[in-house]
Formats: sequence, structure tokens, C-alpha cells
Amino acid sequence: MPPLLRTLRFRDLLLLFVGSVIGSGIFRTPGPLLRQVDGSVGLALLVWTVGGVLSLLGALTYAELAASNPEAGGLYCYIRDGFGRASAFFYGWCLFLVIASGSVAALARVFSEYLAKIIPLSPASQTFIAVVMIAIVTTVNVWGTRKSSDLQNWTTLVKVGIIILLSAVLLSIGHHAREIPAALGVTQHGFGLWSNFGLAMIAVLWAYEGWQFGTYSAGEVIDPQKNFPRAFLSGSLILVGLYLLAVVAYLFALGPAGMAASDTIAATAVGQVLGPWAGKVIALTILISTFSAANSVLLTAPRVFYAMANDNLFFKKLAEVHPRFQTPAAAIIGLGVWSCVLVSAGELGSFKKLIEGVIFIGWIFYGLGAAAIFPIRRASQGIPIPYRVPGYPWTPLVFVIAAAAIVGNAVYVAFLDPDQFKNLTAAIVILLLGLPAYFFWRKRSAPKSDGAVQPRVPDL
Repeated sequence: MPPLLRTLRFRDLLLLFVGSVIGSGIFRTPGPLLRQVDGSVGLALLVWTVGGVLSLLGALTYAELAASNPEAGGLYCYIRDGFGRASAFFYGWCLFLVIASGSVAALARVFSEYLAKIIPLSPASQTFIAVVMIAIVTTVNVWGTRKSSDLQNWTTLVKVGIIILLSAVLLSIGHHAREIPAALGVTQHGFGLWSNFGLAMIAVLWAYEGWQFGTYSAGEVIDPQKNFPRAFLSGSLILVGLYLLAVVAYLFALGPAGMAASDTIAATAVGQVLGPWAGKVIALTILISTFSAANSVLLTAPRVFYAMANDNLFFKKLAEVHPRFQTPAAAIIGLGVWSCVLVSAGELGSFKKLIEGVIFIGWIFYGLGAAAIFPIRRASQGIPIPYRVPGYPWTPLVFVIAAAAIVGNAVYVAFLDPDQFKNLTAAIVILLLGLPAYFFWRKRSAPKSDGAVQPRVPDL
């Protein structure tokens, strides 16, 4: 069977990092987030900054893991090598069942809904368009990693350029800058302040979600020891700068009160400054952004399922590499088909609730992935490490503690909010569904007398 080709360069990895993160979050999240912190602009900007710093700490940690073990599957492999196959399987299970597939389905729904703002579409037509969008992205990714990466590069450059251009227009024409200083203070104190800060962090981290996706394609990166640290550091700084620029531009256009009142902040801000016709510009921007983000998921996540299948912990077919295109075609098609099933079965609101319930479960595994650097370093004593995360052990440790705090706060809030409790219950059910699946595949991959490859780490 042909191997996966190392075809991704520094430029590809950097634009994949940035493009994986920028979806629809920065166009919608800032308004609800400002309400979450009771209208405090200072606290909101702090949340956006801290979210970016946490992502940077995680990215720098993952850069060392990717540089020392540039294997397809990325985060799945780090959890496997650090804590055993069971923990890694449950991450891959959630990734396939909801996190990756649900993200693709939600992005496709957003794509079709914003297309309907340009071209009138019935609900059935929107569902059809969403399925077609997923089918196109799936086909491009099966066709070749180089082709899907080139598509990712161009769409990322376009949406970054649009964000910068729109921000410049809002900053230059907006008339609410004088209202910002009065809203910098906080009105909440004590535990309520920290709890709301934690909830706002979840919303921001959803907007930053996707920076870890680049690790999944580590087996296809040229010179990963050099390119991962450079791309992850540069990408993190670019994202923090872009997000803060956009948030400040929204404030200039609408003021704190207007921003807090809007659930579609980009469309509201541009409409306020340029007029109603500009709504179509925002719709087009989000079309490009969601298409690019969906492509990034199909470009990366199937490598996790490919790695799971190679470990005999998933359908063996998913470990096959297409003889002509040299892509994990079966894994890509599998994710695309399941995403089409989800997008045909539910509305965007149901995806959001499902993903909100599982996103904090994802942070359990993101924390585990960063924590894996400690046992992996101990096991690698005496072996040269091509890149060491700066500030070790504090850089990964702070990220792990923050991930634990985010999960703990989400669980605490779930017991106070019935809707959040439903999301928590759905996440637990999804995890429990993985138990029989794990034992089924573990039994099938048990050592046999035919010389089957043994797992490199024990089951936990």
C-alpha cells in the first residue's frame, strides 16, 4: 500500500492553522460574549486575549510533540503514546461521531443559510446545498492532499484579507469610539465574575477551535521538526491579532451597547456603517470562511481515523491509502458521508447544542494531549529532541490546568442550567457509546500467533 506523501510546506501548515480556526465564530460570537460578561469591554477583550494565549501555549506544546513524532493522527498519537490506546480511542470516537462531523455539518448549514441571503432558497434546498458543499469538499480532499491544501491556502488568504479590509473600514468610519472607555470596567465581582469569565472563555475557545487540527496531518508535512514550531507560533499570533482587530472594529461601529445587543455582529456592524446592501458582503465573506473551515476539517481529521485503523481500533478499510491519489480516501469519504447524514437529519440549532455539549469533552483530550509531553519526555530520555517547547514545564502545565478549569466550570454550570445539563448528558452518552466499540476493536486487535504488530503502549 502506498504511503501518505509529505507534501505540506511551512506556508501550507501556517495557512491551514489559521484557516482551521477562522470559521463563523468571529462573525457571530463577540456580541453574545459581551453580554456574558455583563457588557464589560475590558473583560471581553481580556477573554479574547487569554483565549489566544491559551491556544498559543497549547500550540507550542503540540509543536514539540509533532516535531518529535511527525506521524499521521497527531493529537490521537500523543494521547496514545502518553496514556494508552483506550484514552486515544475515546478521543477519536468523539471526533468522528460529533466533533469533526458535527463541525462539518454545522459549517455546511451556516454556508447554506448565508447563501439563502443572496439567493432565495427553501429549507429543503438549503439542506441540499449543504450536502452538495460537503460532497465537493470531500471530493477535492480525496483527489489529493496537494490540491486540497492549495484550495485551503487561497480561501484562507481571501477571508483573512476580507477581515482586515472590513475592520479597516469600520475603524475609519465608525463613530462610537468615545463610548468604549466608559465600558472598560466590571460590574460583577467574586465567584459570579469568575464563573461568567469561564463561560465566556468557552465561547472564545470555540472561536479559536481548530488550531490542533494541523497536528493530524503531521505525516504529510515536509521537515516537520522545523515547520511545526514556526507555523504554530506564527499562526497563534496572527489569530490573536486578527480577532482583537475585528472586535475593536465592531466596537467602533456599534459601541458597547449595540455590540452586546447583536447576535450577528459582523452583519450588524457593516450594515450600520455602510448600509443594508453591505449585508450581502458579509454573507459572501461567511460563505468563503465556512467553506474554507469545512475543507480544513476534511483535510486533517480523517488522518486520525486512518491512524486508529492502523492501530486496529477502527474499521480497517479506513487505513487504506488510495493507490493513485495517495490520500486516506476511505477515511475522508467516511467522514464526509457521516457529515451528510448529520446535516440531513437536523437543523443548525441542534448541531450547536450537540457541539456545545461535546466541546468541553474535547478539552479533556486537549489537556491530555498536552499532558502527554511529560511521560513522552521521560520515555525519550537520551534521545535528541528536535524542538523543545519554551518555558517547559510551565507552558504545558498552565495549559493543562486551564483545560481542567474549563471542563470543571462547564460541569458546574451544567448542574445549574437545565439546557447545559442536557448538553452534558448528551456528551456522556456519546462517550459511553464508545465503550462497547472500544472493547470490540480491542478484542479484534488482540495478539495472535500470526505475528500481528503489538501496540507500543499498554491499554489503560
